Amino acid sequence: MTNKEYTADDFIRRLSSKEKTDRIFALNELKMLYDARPDMRPIAGKNVNNHIHTIYSFSPYSPAEAVFRAYQAGLATAGIMDHDSVAGIREFIEAGQIIGLPITVGFEQRVSFKNTPFAGRRINNTDQDSVAYLAMHGIPHDKIDMAEEYLKPYREKRNMRNKLMTQKLDSIVLAAGLTIDFDKDVLPLSQHKNGGSVTERHILYALSRKIVNMTRPGSNVVRFLKEKFNIEASGVSFDKLNDSENEYYEYHLLGVLKGYFIDRFYIDADEELPDYHDFIRISKQLGAIPAYAYLGDVDNSVTGDKRSQHFEDAYLDELIAFIADAGFKAVTYMPTRNTDKQLRRLIALCEKHKLFQICGEDINTPFQPFLCKALEQEEYKHLIDAAWALIGHEQGKSIF
Repeated sequence: MTNKEYTADDFIRRLSSKEKTDRIFALNELKMLYDARPDMRPIAGKNVNNHIHTIYSFSPYSPAEAVFRAYQAGLATAGIMDHDSVAGIREFIEAGQIIGLPITVGFEQRVSFKNTPFAGRRINNTDQDSVAYLAMHGIPHDKIDMAEEYLKPYREKRNMRNKLMTQKLDSIVLAAGLTIDFDKDVLPLSQHKNGGSVTERHILYALSRKIVNMTRPGSNVVRFLKEKFNIEASGVSFDKLNDSENEYYEYHLLGVLKGYFIDRFYIDADEELPDYHDFIRISKQLGAIPAYAYLGDVDNSVTGDKRSQHFEDAYLDELIAFIADAGFKAVTYMPTRNTDKQLRRLIALCEKHKLFQICGEDINTPFQPFLCKALEQEEYKHLIDAAWALIGHEQGKSIF
């Protein structure tokens, strides 16, 4: 028996526990600590974020920790958005109730656009033509199980492809003295047993950890990448990888590896992709809001793992018109990812086609800020109102 007095930091660490019950316990303890110490409470603002990933897709944050980090950042509301998974939603809802933070819930999914005028084009998926990332926002809380029934078969098919991609990557890195196994190295990094998804980032994160364990962080890794793969880290990436004290080292290495390896081991998704008609159909059954996720041409990647590329900007007018006619109700976008010129054009098109606008910052690494400073500007404040409308929609006050 110990008489140790636990601190806020002790309970914050427990938000990363493997057990949900322990995470919820820690959050309750934190709430009591903060209630007893008003000086510890963050200053609440008006900022919102409707696109936070958790451990149930790829992210360092459990749902409870994601809510707590959002609260710490001063967000007025936060939204969960995992790939192909709704497994973290109930914990996210409970965490929001504990900490007193209103929340929104949804999921993200890659969908086939082969049966559209955009077949053969690079839309908003950096790795494959004819595929679009879509977001399902505002899922009523009594429809979570229905959403899971829809998503589970797609996760199973995705894992078949994940295993093949891991095998392909293993054959590439073998000459460098590395091995990577889907069941032993990749799956343990995920929540697949608990309804979570496995993504390409999980595969590359497993490789990142293998490299770090073999060489140790710092200049050894930089030298290893050059000698074994002819990867020249430069700029910010070079600085981050040379810093052996970098607390997010494996995530920054992941970003470098993604830029180099993804084209070499990626296998096009097929059976795991629903047609966009299926996505619209399930949204109606759920009473949720189907949204196209605008990416826009990329110069500097906010997550540090996307190359400079061109996407839907060249045909955006045509695409947004199609989205509206196809039955989509909204467009979701991330203001820090795009220029003011891009956003002004997108907003004008959304208004023209009467599409609801939602924002979020796609949080999936520990070094990304939860706050979006752009929302402090007058031209983006309608996105704050949209977040509150989403909350009302989930509670039965339909937006449409």
